[in-house]
Amino acid sequence: MQFEVLTLFPEIFSGYLTQSLLHKAIQKRLVAVRLHNLRDWADGRHSQVDDRPYGGGPGMVLMVEPVVKAVEAVQAMPPESIAVSSETQTKQDAGAAETAMPGEVILLTPSGERLNQRLVEELASTAPRKILLCGRYEGFDQRVMDLLRPREISIGDYVLNGGEVAAMVLIDSLVRMVPGVLGDEQSSIEDSFSRGNRLLEYPQYSRPREFRGLTVPEVLLNGNHKEIMEWRRQQSLLRTRERRQDLLDAD
Repeated sequence: MQFEVLTLFPEIFSGYLTQSLLHKAIQKRLVAVRLHNLRDWADGRHSQVDDRPYGGGPGMVLMVEPVVKAVEAVQAMPPESIAVSSETQTKQDAGAAETAMPGEVILLTPSGERLNQRLVEELASTAPRKILLCGRYEGFDQRVMDLLRPREISIGDYVLNGGEVAAMVLIDSLVRMVPGVLGDEQSSIEDSFSRGNRLLEYPQYSRPREFRGLTVPEVLLNGNHKEIMEWRRQQSLLRTRERRQDLLDAD
């Protein structure tokens, strides 16, 4: 899977791309992330990318011309060569081949559809190249959406300083779906909200068996896998009922 990130602040990603599972996935060529500075497509001595909104109001708006030119230029770039497993290829062949080169344009915005695990799973099965547009200020000129027809995605009902953190959230959730990224592929199936478990995950325990008077439930120590699975299922239902009844109602 390849991500093309268009942003005014590419340096924000410098630490993020060099840590943990994502860094290992990039090293193994399972994932590629390229950063593009929107100012590179701006005209004028000052590489201006924003201007005051027509009709007045606070803040600045990202101008249509540099943004559209940037996306079109990135779409025309050849994608990086990454390792694609046969499993991934099979999932992407159906309908994704024609969009694999230009990629799927995604705009991170509070007014987009809400990101959840079902949407992550859907996005993981479409075009393997994602072009992520990170907004700033008061957002994009409406003509960016009218011309590019991006998929608009929100990570929650709140406002961030920019779309960079939201882009990281989306990348983090999608790379977990790429075969070979996780040490145990079952994790992406059984985690909370995932296709093998739409509920909240059960409590987890590790050593020591006792700490400050709190002990590990005996059922997890008896070696009876059937009883352990049943306990975990009950705990998952209980936790979901207490914290996210909406997930039970949805099913």
